[in-house]
Amino acid sequence: MKTGSCLCGAVKYEFDGPARPVIVCHCNQCRKQTGSMMHATSVSIDRFRFTEQRGLKWFRSSETAARGFCCECGSVLFWKPDSGDCMSFTAGSIDGKTDLSIEGHIYCGFKGDYYQVPGGEGYQRHEWEN
Repeated sequence: MKTGSCLCGAVKYEFDGPARPVIVCHCNQCRKQTGSMMHATSVSIDRFRFTEQRGLKWFRSSETAARGFCCECGSVLFWKPDSGDCMSFTAGSIDGKTDLSIEGHIYCGFKGDYYQVPGGEGYQRHEWEN
């Protein structure tokens, strides 16, 4: 069992089993929400559980997904699609060692002009398995 939380502890979660490798998203929404890019992993929803939700706030960011964050400290935490059975969460919110690595980058065409994507455009990955 691994755990994760926001900066202030008003949102905490746990998950069991291995998480998907980290995907780095450069889309406009992720850039606006994080100030740079989103480093996220995911697990199936049946292997994910909130242990503290007092600070959890959801924002409907598109017609297909919502983004979760802590309304107390502002930590960016979750991306949840309306369809599918996974919960995506920021790799940096996992407590301690993650045992994860970056698998790829998506929406590289929207990246900021102040950084380069390792591996260039060929490093993009648009679909993955959980």
